[in-house]
Amino acid sequence: MIIGVPREIKPNENRVGVVPSGVELLVKNGHRVLVETNAGVGSGFKDEDYVRSGATIVNTPADVYGEADMIVKVKEPIKPEYELIRPGQVLFTYFHFAASRELTEAIIKTRSIAIAYETVQRPDRSLPLLIPMSEVAGRMATQEGAKYLEKPMGGRGVLLGGIPGTRPADVIVLGGGVVGTNAAKIAAGFGARVTIFDRDLTRLRYLDDVMPRNVQTMMSTPHSIREAIRSADLVVGAVLIPGAKAPYLITREMLPEMREGSVIVDVSVDQGGCIETTHPTTHADPTYVVDGVVHYCVANMPGAVPFTSTIGLTNATLPYMLQLADLGYREALRQNSDLLPGLNVIDGIVTHDGVAEAFGLDYTPVAQALA
Repeated sequence: MIIGVPREIKPNENRVGVVPSGVELLVKNGHRVLVETNAGVGSGFKDEDYVRSGATIVNTPADVYGEADMIVKVKEPIKPEYELIRPGQVLFTYFHFAASRELTEAIIKTRSIAIAYETVQRPDRSLPLLIPMSEVAGRMATQEGAKYLEKPMGGRGVLLGGIPGTRPADVIVLGGGVVGTNAAKIAAGFGARVTIFDRDLTRLRYLDDVMPRNVQTMMSTPHSIREAIRSADLVVGAVLIPGAKAPYLITREMLPEMREGSVIVDVSVDQGGCIETTHPTTHADPTYVVDGVVHYCVANMPGAVPFTSTIGLTNATLPYMLQLADLGYREALRQNSDLLPGLNVIDGIVTHDGVAEAFGLDYTPVAQALA
């Protein structure tokens, strides 16, 4: 198989789909790997590193898409890439379809095979290709929130952990999954007073057992969230429904009850956001203010730490990538049940119910679509 690795062109996205050590394994298994020139520079990998690992360097995205059987990326294709995608071409990357009708309709039109990192799922319902970036984003959420609480950044002027004789910041984490757990862990390490909200009582019991004493848990209800945000300095949105749009846990009418200069970091923004007033921002222009509340809503947060996040991501994606290349996508999907829920679109057919529901599209179960 020919595997193509284009350079990411989404603004301020510095990650790359395959690292040189991954290329070496693919080549060893008999595959050819095309890497667009400078694709890995933002993550600290030079063209020469890829050449030494057996890759062929090509000059343009058209060279990659024009020859590759499978495209391996980090972020979803954007408009300049749509026309490069060929019918029957496998795309293995993050998509987050439910957040974008334009992207969904464009990929349907290409009649390609879209396997989304974020919906590859193990039998225990864990998301192995989302976990590494969720860990990064969760830890960054607290880091960025602490920065934007500073007065020169528009915040209240609160030090997250306080000092002796002062009250530490109140941090609210909406969602007790991987993102929320990592956000809470870092906030607690700073010394903040942290409350994690979730609807799963079993998860809350687990978090109550493993978290330090400055972290408390709370059942997520509209009432409990409304009460908590009134005294919150930092709110981290960490809600995920795999493949579907995130629900609004803080509505527009609730926002004025928050303190002026408090900060929202909505990690869920790439799935539509769990705060009604959030919309995607970029690393170049990361924040905006609504009702005196600073909103940080960068949709590709791990792109700011590409060396760490690229290695973390490719550690997880490479085994699946090898299987797709060695077996072909149809046989890989048959043999590996983790990959089946990752198939979102095939030959113009939507095979993920969350994506179909988000836009009122026809849904076809994966088994039926493959048959």
